[in-house]
Amino acid sequence: MAGNGEPFWEKAYREENAVAFSSEPNRTIKEFEYLLKKPSRILDVGCGEGQNAFYLAQQGYGEVDAFDRSISAIEKCKKRSLATNTKIHAFVADLKNYQWRQSYDWILSFGTFHFVEKTDWKSFILQAKTHTNQGGIHIVQIFTDALPAPEDISPFSIGLAKDGEIRELYRDWEILQFQSYLFEEEHPGIPRHTHASNKIVARKTDCV
Repeated sequence: MAGNGEPFWEKAYREENAVAFSSEPNRTIKEFEYLLKKPSRILDVGCGEGQNAFYLAQQGYGEVDAFDRSISAIEKCKKRSLATNTKIHAFVADLKNYQWRQSYDWILSFGTFHFVEKTDWKSFILQAKTHTNQGGIHIVQIFTDALPAPEDISPFSIGLAKDGEIRELYRDWEILQFQSYLFEEEHPGIPRHTHASNKIVARKTDCV
């Protein structure tokens, strides 16, 4: 954890050449991008440094919105957008009180929801489902309490899901993939550690 109760990723967001998590898009995006039509509207929730948003924009999939509650993360995204001439709409927002202004074809969230209270991320998902076009896709990855949260994020992990809990929120959609798994990772200045995680890929079908 960074000093003053600050999460470690904030320091990386402020440093131009540092990478808090990954510079590559999540592999699940590449696995399912064949379902994404051009043009589409995409929302990246808790985008961080924007690796997923930038990848999709650079592939020419359409309008990409990306938000994070970290001012430093969004400033970094905007600088990268200008430097690479990649058009994404990056903005500061908090999913706890997010104001929906349009519907989307894809909504993505990786490693974000467990940092808010469970009632907040569940409410957001229900609203996100309403603001998803027919045939639209959600890709959501969230940490679970199958293992205790590692020390680096335990003070911030206030909304860990129960194993399988995310799947119940999509029981009225077509579930294309659901995984419950453990994985190891490390970050600058943080020892290697293990997370328990769920990931779901779900599609809003025409009958919903």
